[in-house]
Amino acid sequence: MAAPHVGAGTVSVQEHLRRILDATRRLPSERVPLRAAAGRTLAADLRAVLAVPAFDNSAMDGFAVRWADVAQASGDSPVVLDVVGDLPAGSEHDPALGPGQAVRIMTGSVVPTQADTVVPLEDTREGLVDGQAHVTVLTAPRHEGRHVRRLGEDVAVGDPLLRAGTRLGPRHVAAALSAGHTEVEVVRTPRLAVFSTGSELVDDGSPLGRGQIPESNGAMIAQLAAEAGVEVVHTGVVPDDDGHLVEVLREVRHDTDVVVLTGGVSAGAYDVVKSALGSTGEMGFWTVRMQPGKPQGFGVTADGRLLVGLPGNPVGAAVSWEVFVRPALLTMQGRSDAHRRVVRLPVTDGWPSSEGRTQYVAVELDTSDPGQWRVRPVSVGCSGSHLVASLARADGYAVLPEETTQVEAGDLVDVLLVD
Repeated sequence: MAAPHVGAGTVSVQEHLRRILDATRRLPSERVPLRAAAGRTLAADLRAVLAVPAFDNSAMDGFAVRWADVAQASGDSPVVLDVVGDLPAGSEHDPALGPGQAVRIMTGSVVPTQADTVVPLEDTREGLVDGQAHVTVLTAPRHEGRHVRRLGEDVAVGDPLLRAGTRLGPRHVAAALSAGHTEVEVVRTPRLAVFSTGSELVDDGSPLGRGQIPESNGAMIAQLAAEAGVEVVHTGVVPDDDGHLVEVLREVRHDTDVVVLTGGVSAGAYDVVKSALGSTGEMGFWTVRMQPGKPQGFGVTADGRLLVGLPGNPVGAAVSWEVFVRPALLTMQGRSDAHRRVVRLPVTDGWPSSEGRTQYVAVELDTSDPGQWRVRPVSVGCSGSHLVASLARADGYAVLPEETTQVEAGDLVDVLLVD
């Protein structure tokens, strides 16, 4: 795919996102052991190989019985049964059970063929006693089949289990194992390189000189990438030198799917990303109608690798990651939930908004009233793109449409949840 040309004028958030997603392709799949698949994205639908439960089994420690024998049991009219067998969990035995008889049974044990109900030990006089010959039932089960988990009552063989595009978590893995799977087909993990550009950045803990600042964008993006199921294979700081940047990219492109560059994408005299990659046509640059995050760069190499340029201001980089980069990386994985959840909540305090730009304001949740969650800005400046320290408190971003000029206390706003 040819690299895009340098953009003219301004574009909306949705236009720029669509440009990126249109160029994003799902990665190939591979089979992996299910027990090692947590965090990976399922590449194909799963159906149950085994029924869950796999057999009729007891939900309680107690006694397997015939419903007809105990239906009238009560404290005033107890029923005494002969105990003719014992079934610990995992036992292969199927003891015969005649009228007036019971079998001691433990939770998870197969219910004998001739039993149809389980009486919990709490509903008997004796409880569970080693070597017991009789049991006295004091309370009748509510109905036939009580306390019996039926074969396939959760899923039957062949039933849909998990959908392609699901990010496998602990509960998904447990469900798939219980339904008979030991391997799954998952999408290959995307490989990401992230570089922060700027001669003012220091990333090795060295003393700061005049005009220098600690590098933080690369660390932030790398951690956000890991949360999105992405492998970060290269990180670093690149000074404002065109040749240096070109050489770094040449070295890393062969083993990456996406390269993210922060900084150097605006109109400054030393914007190295725009200078080095814009002149070759490898990246295009656009002014996106958003605050923060207005300057954006994007390109596609001849072999389909994505090049993404984000603002150097940390809040702008963080917002741009959520709006543009994360959806692309999840689309690469075939995820069914490529976008963050959005909820609509009232705000505690108002603030002005810039008309003509989609505004993203870092907010924290106020959950002091469980019946009505609210949000408040994490900083007085609301949308200042340099306020990275305040960003640590953010649970999400309030997203205000381009036509918004003012938010009042109590107004409902859409909140992009990130925590």
